[in-house]
Amino acid sequence: MKRAAEQLAKILRLEQAKGCADTAVVGGLDRFLSGWAVDLKNVADSPNALERVDRMLSVSYATLDKPARLRWTAKAIALLESLNGGPLAEREARSAEQEVARHPQPSREKVGAGTVSAIAKAATLGSKSGQPVVEAVSPRPPIEAPISSVKGIHKSVSEKLHKLGVDTTRDLLYFFPRRHNDFSQVVPIARLQVGKEQTIVATVWEATVRQIGRRMRSTEAVVGDETGNTRVVWFNQPFVAKALRPNTRIAISGKVSLFKGMKVFESPEWEYVESGDTIHTGRLVPVYPLTEGLYPKVVRRLAKETVDLLAPTLPDFLPEDVRRRLGLMPLSVAIAQAHFPDNPARYDQARRRLAFDELFTMQLRLIQRKREWQDAEPGIALTDEAGLAKSFIASLPYPLTRAQKKVLREIIADLKRGRPMSRLLQGDVGSGKTVVATAAMLFAASSGYQAALMAPTEILAEQHFRTICSLLQAAQEEDESKRVLRAVAVPDARTVTVGLLIGGLKPGEKRRVHDCIAEGAVDLIIGTQALIQKAVSFDRLALAVVDEQHRFGVMQRSAMRQKGFNPHVLAMSATPIPRTLALTVYGDLDVSVIDELPPGRQEIVTKWVDPRQRPAAYDFVRKQVAAGRQAFVICPLIEESESIETRAAVAEYERLSQEVFPDLRLGLLHGRMSPREKDEVMRRFREGELHVLVSTAVVEVGIDVPNATVMLVEGAERFGLSQLHQFRGRVGRGEHKSYCLLLSEALSEDGEKRLAVLEKTSDGFKLAEADLEMRGPGEFLGTRQSGLPDLRMARLSDVKIIEQARQEAAALLDRDLHLDLPERQLLAREMARRWSGCAEEAS
Repeated sequence: MKRAAEQLAKILRLEQAKGCADTAVVGGLDRFLSGWAVDLKNVADSPNALERVDRMLSVSYATLDKPARLRWTAKAIALLESLNGGPLAEREARSAEQEVARHPQPSREKVGAGTVSAIAKAATLGSKSGQPVVEAVSPRPPIEAPISSVKGIHKSVSEKLHKLGVDTTRDLLYFFPRRHNDFSQVVPIARLQVGKEQTIVATVWEATVRQIGRRMRSTEAVVGDETGNTRVVWFNQPFVAKALRPNTRIAISGKVSLFKGMKVFESPEWEYVESGDTIHTGRLVPVYPLTEGLYPKVVRRLAKETVDLLAPTLPDFLPEDVRRRLGLMPLSVAIAQAHFPDNPARYDQARRRLAFDELFTMQLRLIQRKREWQDAEPGIALTDEAGLAKSFIASLPYPLTRAQKKVLREIIADLKRGRPMSRLLQGDVGSGKTVVATAAMLFAASSGYQAALMAPTEILAEQHFRTICSLLQAAQEEDESKRVLRAVAVPDARTVTVGLLIGGLKPGEKRRVHDCIAEGAVDLIIGTQALIQKAVSFDRLALAVVDEQHRFGVMQRSAMRQKGFNPHVLAMSATPIPRTLALTVYGDLDVSVIDELPPGRQEIVTKWVDPRQRPAAYDFVRKQVAAGRQAFVICPLIEESESIETRAAVAEYERLSQEVFPDLRLGLLHGRMSPREKDEVMRRFREGELHVLVSTAVVEVGIDVPNATVMLVEGAERFGLSQLHQFRGRVGRGEHKSYCLLLSEALSEDGEKRLAVLEKTSDGFKLAEADLEMRGPGEFLGTRQSGLPDLRMARLSDVKIIEQARQEAAALLDRDLHLDLPERQLLAREMARRWSGCAEEAS
């Protein structure tokens, strides 16, 4: 017997003598065997022997009970003897069977899909016919069994799967491939095409180990079919040569390349044809996400065994009438076809079913949540009793656009109802959302209630405070005591008090604003998250406006809502959100869109500037300043931390002040400045005391300086399209022609596409669609705080499926809002399971 097999056989006999207590070697047999894997595979002298060795090594000995260990060691010893052509130790096998008969199989704590068939496979190790010498029956694992309990999945493998979000057998069923390689079409060798993924079935003529370079030992084989021969190389895999015996029939799938004029497969997938195994070749082969130390074949094998065993047992939670009406696959079939599809059409059908499941359960909860909130307690029916909103609109120096009038009618109709409003107001940069929001807030104040507007940053909150006071024709207050509270006389109507509450106020100012809010002495309150602190108590809050709402987490929005007695909620976004994303992510909101700009807004010239043209860009800024204009310079986005970004902004400000524009007056703005410092810088820039404002991304929204005509963005490739569009919207607000210059040090292919789109398009909604397509919903939203389940199979291009899911969810909830009917219990549990890890808004 070859030395490796002989030594291991001795160890296994010792293990048997010790009663199969896993004490024959220090650290246990599993650890011991892992160190022998390569040697044992090298001993294997046929494809059948290699496959049997693989089966033996796939079993986790530590998880077996005593009878199974007796059976496994006997078959393993028989295999090791057979590797050298020796007798099959039939006496040992019979002895093991008799021992098993005396020890009935106990109930097992560890059961499995991973080698759910591992015990049965182990029982066939010594059988040339492939029939089990000892029948082994493994109980089916529960759907929610921990992945670590699956037989054959070692702790190291389960830890790697955990990194990929796979913790249970259900997770493995829903661990869908990223894509499939199409190895389904078998072609003759003579018709192989260079550069394409192809599959051949061929006979191995020879396979040898070759030295490539100093350290790499690889397998090189020549294979052929009736049309010709080709070369195959497996780099750094010398053990493959042992498995490829002459005249063996194998399937090979991979990309064909050209080497010295000859076609060659490089490190392709391969399998024995006679094994009947079609997991890795000759089909649509799944490509799963991986992590270091986890290999494609291992994951495919685990997925195949789990799907084959457990998918048929999954109960289908989707109502049968819905499934039939939409022509969707049964759940078990869809899961199987999503992993190992028969053909592309079957995969598309499977993806459609699974995508519908994701969107349907999401829409169910979003719509249910909205209705529960609206039905739980009556809302506040408002009226423009004092005529504030009407007087405000009449006092504006310009008429509202058609789109502004339309959305204002929608909002006021909601405010008049006895059900709380839940609406998203979208509009491009400069479309006039603030005017609409101000009118809505005055509508609440006119009814004797309070309205609050929460913004994500202090700069934006202060800008809103200043803008609203200006819209209400309030004079600029120099009186320090009136910096945070202003009484404004609306033309032809009563006086309204506007308050500002941000974290950077002095303690005395905060107390004063808190008292006024609690006493009802302030009508409109503008602020940041300071508004939702426990110390803030509203007297009669009827309307909560959340600006740039995608920047807030679910809990912040919920806390704002809970500050009043079921107040109306208006969410605003200056980042246009594509309709499909709005329907999916904000399915619990009605959507209003301001889809036109006020007259007079001019198109901004946008240009990508090569780094080598930076001096020319600086000269252009200087010319604009000489003509009486002003400019913004945006520093590159640094994601590591705000403090690092601040240091970079300070360094850029100093460089520009000293080296580039020493004769101009520059200002600096960043997120770590105090509110007073920010306010002072913005005042000086607005009043023309500063020529150039160097800033971080804090100027993305809310800054309104009509005299600014140049927006120069450094490191433009680090920002998304929608964010760059927001920067661009800071200029072009006056009568002068304006420009946006995008500087980028190193542009990837995707970066070039993004900036090219921005150069050609000024429509924020078209840009948002392009940004979403390029970056995906997670990056587009800029936050993981949406409080929604992940979408694995659904795409935001699935407009029809999204609409179907929304319609079916709404119709079902019309009949059974809380899913209380017995036939809805499976669906209710599935919805709860999918939402279990999400932070939901309190009703």
